Amino acid sequence: MRHELRPLFDRVVIKELDPDRIRRSGLLVPPGSDEPPPQHGIVLAVGPGLDWWEHVGVKMPVIRGDHVVFPASAGNWVEVDEERLLVCRVGELLGVMAEVPDAPA
Repeated sequence: MRHELRPLFDRVVIKELDPDRIRRSGLLVPPGSDEPPPQHGIVLAVGPGLDWWEHVGVKMPVIRGDHVVFPASAGNWVEVDEERLLVCRVGELLGVMAEVPDAPA
């Protein structure tokens, strides 16, 4: 039987993507450096938000499938069916990655 983690309130469940430690400049950021780079992941599940949010017209800013960036210190890591997942509050996310078309030169 497979399990699915359903987040409560304003929490999201994220599957981390492999960290990219090579910068565009070619500089390799070694594991264990003082400042860990922001992490990237895919949103697997989104909670319903907080009760009072609906009354003031606030909706969860992410949806399932969004590619998000979060700090290394965000949330709590849990293991579900031998898969490591991050559960954090939506406010801990740094942003949502989106593809934009290249500007004409």
